[in-house]
Amino acid sequence: MATADEFPISRRGILIGGAASVATVGIIPPSTAAPASASSDRPPTARVRLDVNGAARDLELDTRTSLLDALREHLHLAGTKKGCDHGQCGACTVIADGRRINSCLTLAVMHDGEKITTIEGLGTPDKMHAMQEAFVVHDGFQCGYCTPGQICSAVAVLDEIKAGIPSHVTADLNAAPPLTATEIRERMSGNICRCGAYSNIIAAITDVAGVKA
Repeated sequence: MATADEFPISRRGILIGGAASVATVGIIPPSTAAPASASSDRPPTARVRLDVNGAARDLELDTRTSLLDALREHLHLAGTKKGCDHGQCGACTVIADGRRINSCLTLAVMHDGEKITTIEGLGTPDKMHAMQEAFVVHDGFQCGYCTPGQICSAVAVLDEIKAGIPSHVTADLNAAPPLTATEIRERMSGNICRCGAYSNIIAAITDVAGVKA
């Protein structure tokens, strides 16, 4: 067996050897280096056309972009709110082709060609939708964060009842759903108000519907 005396290595020798190794790595020709993977790391994108509040909007989006983020981050329509981001609070409710949906739970590419209505599309401060006016009259909001989703949902709820779509509390599935406060409360149960303005919200909706709360 070789001994330390047969292979004497000094501290100076180790340092010189290390420097030579670093220099060797630095002069490796580019052709032998690992290929760049930047292009393959890019997320897949897709072209999406949405009709948002009556205007055609063309977007090039990461296919993983939610409809909520497309509206807020790409189209800068900040009226639709991001609440829980799990479809449990209803703050992100918008109307897609006439049906209310939680925009945080759906991808924008799934709505290519559809008509999307946000709170900005229902009315303006100078010309409010009847539901917006009723929320003001009945003080149906406090902090106001959930209000855009509440109003979009309320507008769609009255259209659902008018179309004869039953809910969990509809007693007779063979008859048109009654336009009652009970029906409205059940259908609005997916929209959470952290301020607890529920009684005023129901008063606003029943006012527009023409029934007593």
